[in-house]
Amino acid sequence: MPRADKPTPPPVDPEQLWLGTGANRSGRGRKPAFTREAITAAAVSLADAEGLEAVTMRRVAAEVGAGVMSLYSYAPDKETLVELMVDHVTAELVPPPAPTGAWRADLKAVARLQRAHMLRHRWLPAALTSRRSLGPNALAFLEHVLAALRPTGLDGGARLEVFSQLTGFVSTYVASEVTRMNAADDPARAAAEIRYLTAVASDGAHPELAEALAAPARSLSPDAMFVRFLDRLVDGLDTH
Repeated sequence: MPRADKPTPPPVDPEQLWLGTGANRSGRGRKPAFTREAITAAAVSLADAEGLEAVTMRRVAAEVGAGVMSLYSYAPDKETLVELMVDHVTAELVPPPAPTGAWRADLKAVARLQRAHMLRHRWLPAALTSRRSLGPNALAFLEHVLAALRPTGLDGGARLEVFSQLTGFVSTYVASEVTRMNAADDPARAAAEIRYLTAVASDGAHPELAEALAAPARSLSPDAMFVRFLDRLVDGLDTH
């Protein structure tokens, strides 16, 4: 018999997660052996070292020296734990004290901060593919970006969309960048891809591709490519 698919866990309730009282914080009963912050930090360290797939309740429990069941009073499932992890590392995103008023420059500065942040925590793009709630650290960063976008004249909803668009771009770019980094150790694969595209471009059926490949070479460094892509995105934003 085929094995039944694992049931999809219910979505995390942001009100309960961020505004709730948390585990064993009523002041009654035995003092907790761990804090939610310590457990979250252990999960982040594990993800940084081995990737998001390595983060399980059992592994995190082992990292902090706890029983697996005791962790469930701090985070009832992995989805909740990942929510906590994302907001935990978002505290590292410290923007300048105030926007400069040059919103395009400010937005590009935000994107550069996000990229550096995601390269430090390479599991973040994968974590952000699922809808995540905005914890306190994410809200503080969002507040800065919305203020930076005020000179655009866009309403609040449109500014939220711009932030989402920018974060999606950076996340997708970093995910691709990390994939390219991992593939850099396979020069034979890269050479085969170049031979393949060259052959396809010369078959006469792909004139647009042939023209694109014949264009002057551009820098393929991740930094240069990021700047080009970011400039096209931000400079082309319609604020009408």
